[in-house]
Amino acid sequence: MKHLKHLNKYFYKYKWKLISGLVITIAARIFAIYYIPLIGDSTNVIEDYIKGEITELSVVRSELAYNIMIIVGATLISAFFTFLMRQTFIVVSRHMEFDLKNEVYRHYQDLSLNFYKKNRTGDLMNRISEDVSKVRMYLGPAIMYSVTTFTSTVVVLIYMIDAAPELTLYTVIPLPVLSYAIYKLSVDIHKRSTVVQQYLSRLNTFTQESFSGIAVIKSYGMEQHTNSDFVELSNGSRDKNLDLVKVQAFFFPLMVLLIGISNILVIYIGGRKYLNGEIENLGVIVEFLLYVNMLTWPVASIGWVTSLVQQASASQQRINEFLDEKPEITNKKSSEDNIKGAIAFKDVSFTYDDTNITALRNISFEVKNGETLAIIGKTGAGKSTILELIGRLYDVEEGEITIDGRNIQNLNLDSLRKSIGYVPQDAFLFSDSIKNNIKFGKTNAIEEEIYEAAKNASVHKNIVNFSKGYDTVLGERGITLSGGQKQRVSIARAIIHDPEILLFDDCLSAVDTETEEEILNNLFKISQNKTTIIISHRISSAKNADKIIILEDGRIVQQGTHSQLINETGYYKELYAKQLNEKEM
Repeated sequence: MKHLKHLNKYFYKYKWKLISGLVITIAARIFAIYYIPLIGDSTNVIEDYIKGEITELSVVRSELAYNIMIIVGATLISAFFTFLMRQTFIVVSRHMEFDLKNEVYRHYQDLSLNFYKKNRTGDLMNRISEDVSKVRMYLGPAIMYSVTTFTSTVVVLIYMIDAAPELTLYTVIPLPVLSYAIYKLSVDIHKRSTVVQQYLSRLNTFTQESFSGIAVIKSYGMEQHTNSDFVELSNGSRDKNLDLVKVQAFFFPLMVLLIGISNILVIYIGGRKYLNGEIENLGVIVEFLLYVNMLTWPVASIGWVTSLVQQASASQQRINEFLDEKPEITNKKSSEDNIKGAIAFKDVSFTYDDTNITALRNISFEVKNGETLAIIGKTGAGKSTILELIGRLYDVEEGEITIDGRNIQNLNLDSLRKSIGYVPQDAFLFSDSIKNNIKFGKTNAIEEEIYEAAKNASVHKNIVNFSKGYDTVLGERGITLSGGQKQRVSIARAIIHDPEILLFDDCLSAVDTETEEEILNNLFKISQNKTTIIISHRISSAKNADKIIILEDGRIVQQGTHSQLINETGYYKELYAKQLNEKEM
């Protein structure tokens, strides 16, 4: 239950609606029980008529007609208040579910990139969907039926004690046994619910990865193997769910048994007292039977509610694990910064936590505002890491990164990232229209701006040839487009953003040399007065840069201009000669 304390703020937020729901529930229960004494009175009238104490049949009919009218009226009023009760509690629970999902989602966005490397997408999705849904059942139905149970029990016991105190005592004897059984079972349910949710996360992760990588699975003919793994995982999930259900299955039979025992006690003990003259009217026994059966659902719901609470507690514990995660990258400044784009690395070293790989070693370089820097190096040299550090996806451990002469960690994080147009190596596009994917860089962009950005990225001609043009909806991760088209749409998205800093991470690797030349010429015009960093494996992408650095094993081994480096023995000259020969061939 301690894990559910996190939800107290939502109870406080909606306290007045919940209080009104409580009042409505009490009214509904009072009217639901109000008519039971009338049934007892009706029984007594009939008994008196049979005994001859009432001789006029018209009196009996009049009394019964009056009681029936009151019973129908009380039932209708109770039904109306019950409707309002459900509307209040269930609607509030949906508001709380909405708030909790938004809280989790906002926190996901605040968490650093390292968090997403350590946790799987399927597990993240399960906690914000399935786990939150389990918690919603606690916030709505569990709370509602708990209030109903408590109210009904109190009101019924008041009526029962007023009618026959001793008989009431015998009737409630099974309740302590029920409470103990519920306690023992709820502990086991909590443990098994946690395991069930863990298995569900694993299932979600497996299926998400399988669907995302379906092309690879088909290419290697691994459908049967993947299916076998899924069957094994789903069988494990089924077994854990069955273990949970087996425990939950004890609740309702136990409730029915104990209620049955209470009915037997009422009939046996009440009947003896009636025969002995200790109870004057038969209507008291009829009332007690109705009271006991009216307690059937409230008492039975204790088991169901307990199960919901335990499942919610297990789910909230999993949600809290992520909510308790602290972002590694934090915004240390509230006021916005005006960023121009001068970048400097001073003896920067960086090691990835998840792999313990040192990507950069004592890197130092400077890019002035409006200059273009090209970075070349072999795979794994640390090129992409430089761009990730500029966007503060990670913070440096050693050395310092400055922008406009200020430490990057002291800049407003929102201002920093708004000033950057980033095209990653693995072009990611959303399952949306091409137009909206480009507008992601500028949500209020007009059509002319979208077309201009696409033209500068040399993708406009491709888009207009699609049947729906810019309204073409892409598949997951942009699977509808070719690799080169995805890269160019990503470039258009960065261009339309019109940032002060442009970062291109080998984003022309999937386009032909002619298209590359066209894009580079357009980028050269666009990037005037913008700080631009281009990562590439091609000399053609780097040769016009104001400065070029060569990375090897996280260190700068060469730097200079194109004309300087082709005359200097080293990696750049060798790569230039190799690519020049390939072009001539």
